[in-house]
Amino acid sequence: MYSEDDIQFAIENTKVILSPERRIASFGTTSFRFYLVAEFMDNVSEIRIRDGSIQAERPQIITPGNFEKLTLDGFSDKAHQFAKFLQSSNAAILKYGFQITKNDVSEHVVHDSLEAVIERVTQQLPEAERGASAIISGVDEGWEICLLKFTVEVIQQSAGGNLKDFRRKGLL
Repeated sequence: MYSEDDIQFAIENTKVILSPERRIASFGTTSFRFYLVAEFMDNVSEIRIRDGSIQAERPQIITPGNFEKLTLDGFSDKAHQFAKFLQSSNAAILKYGFQITKNDVSEHVVHDSLEAVIERVTQQLPEAERGASAIISGVDEGWEICLLKFTVEVIQQSAGGNLKDFRRKGLL
């Protein structure tokens, strides 16, 4: 279990070195490959490289009429009132689903500087894979938090285009 300090440390020390060129598809599943490069806290120049994939499910539209079906377990009455307010509005929310396929994650340790390893991973990434790949620098303990921060950034970058696609198709 991570402490709040561990989580904050991981978030603050996550840097996306190379971001995928494409966004989450509006009408299908999208797969991103990631390389997460992290230096060991107690061993200088010992770097762990994790290689895996993340599946982003098709965004779902939550219309005002469906806000009441949102699970708000543990939320206050004020949060429930806000959900009811949203029900009466014209707003729509996109729900994104990610599946981090940990069985696809491999890792290996190398001995070099963090900068040299990041450079090498970047250079060795095949050009054909760059559009759907990310290189992330993070922390070894809490690497999953680094990966989740990356997924939030991908969602933020994709949301505007997804909303335009849904409007263009008359779904919003």
